[in-house]
Amino acid sequence: MIEPTPDISVVVPVHDEEGAAGPLAREIAAAFAGRAYEMVFVDDASRDGTLAELRALTAELPALRVLGHAANAGQSRAVRTGVLAARGAIIVTLDGDGQNPPADAPRLADLLAAAPPEVALVGGVRARRRDSGAKRWASLWANRIRKRLLRDDADDTGCGLKAFRREVFLRLPYFDHMHRYLPALMIREGYQNRYLDVDHRHRQTGRSKYTNWGRLVASLSDLIGVMWLRSRARRPGPVVEF
Repeated sequence: MIEPTPDISVVVPVHDEEGAAGPLAREIAAAFAGRAYEMVFVDDASRDGTLAELRALTAELPALRVLGHAANAGQSRAVRTGVLAARGAIIVTLDGDGQNPPADAPRLADLLAAAPPEVALVGGVRARRRDSGAKRWASLWANRIRKRLLRDDADDTGCGLKAFRREVFLRLPYFDHMHRYLPALMIREGYQNRYLDVDHRHRQTGRSKYTNWGRLVASLSDLIGVMWLRSRARRPGPVVEF
């Protein structure tokens, strides 16, 4: 029997998230129960038991698909791998560490589904962020600087919980760390963004793959690159077929 095409694909990049990936998959299944959806976990060459943990769940969770990278390629590449494989027109992304509660995800997907076509992304904004003071401070300033330089409309691009149109995402230029610049890239293509407050919780297992210093170094070159992309954008207006 041919399975119906899902309306929503939940894409989750994971790397060394043993102990978090399985519970997160079950939470996603509970959040989207009764809907036409799939979840696509992309294991980015984990060195622990993450991949085995997810593969063991496929019999229990029919909506679960598990993809794996042969070599570690980073979060943005894992997201792109998942989007390329996804069958839904609406993509929802969540961080694999479980800090984004999946219960919030359907709200973002529903808002995007009801929005006009020019709205391409609904981003989550962590209203009560459960991170260290140093990480919150660093993100606050990073968001302010990025917003000023790129003139985007996002207050929290670091939130992994987002919903966007698959077709539009695949038009965007790919580069490492692009997942942090999706609002600016959507605007560059002539689309609009919307935002919703979402919950946030403490990491229960594993440890963060990023440091404040590492993010700063990457952000400097990324900002310059995205500024260049914005400066080189030329939109043709409505396209008419004759």
